Amino acid sequence: QVQLQESGGGSVQSGGSLRLSCVQSGYIYASYCWAWYRQRPGKQRETVVAIGSDGGSIYGDFVKGRFTISEDNAKKTAYLQMNNLKVEDSATYYCAKRDCASYTVGYWGQGTQVTVSS
Repeated sequence: QVQLQESGGGSVQSGGSLRLSCVQSGYIYASYCWAWYRQRPGKQRETVVAIGSDGGSIYGDFVKGRFTISEDNAKKTAYLQMNNLKVEDSATYYCAKRDCASYTVGYWGQGTQVTVSS
């Protein structure tokens, strides 16, 4: 059984940084890529960043160079480094693994809360 477990959320002041981690337990016998999503209060879930089948990363327009995704395949872990955080980045952040070709999410983490104060 595959499970994704996030950590690293918390409260930070505007301009600060956080690093989220997501550890995968279990094996996925298919080509799945890491992605991070977020859901702000009253808003739909949106893609923060996703790794494509070519290994490249596609970021949401709102990221504007502030966030970086990385992965450690040996540890089955993905990271999301978030710098220069803004109040509007406050959200629940979810890691996910999705089919690299179809982008269909197969597995979700439970979410971790990020709160940015002014």
